[in-house]
Amino acid sequence: MNGDYSHARPLVHLELHTGDAQAAQAFYRSLLCWRTERIETAAGPYLAVWLGASLDGGIVECGTTHSLWLPYVEVDDIYQQTEHAERLGARVLLGPREGPAGWRSVVATAAGGELALWQPKR
Repeated sequence: MNGDYSHARPLVHLELHTGDAQAAQAFYRSLLCWRTERIETAAGPYLAVWLGASLDGGIVECGTTHSLWLPYVEVDDIYQQTEHAERLGARVLLGPREGPAGWRSVVATAAGGELALWQPKR
């Protein structure tokens, strides 16, 4: 590969959006031994998932008919990176929003993938 990848943004969270969180939880626990924990949040219950030593995740039950994995990538400036994604042709599905632990936005790339940008509070 050519180019400077010294500023590559790390993948920090992986979230499954599904219409059946209990079935997804049972499947991944049985297949991959992923541990889950139900967490109560202001937005409702959330299933936290421990995916391994260096990555965490979650399972969100929502009205989707087609489950999808949403990777979260850490950025330094949520507003700047969201605007940069848009300039590169991405559609902004969710503009920057503040939550208890940081800010996130969600973009859809021209190639069809969805990606969450994440800026933690420090």
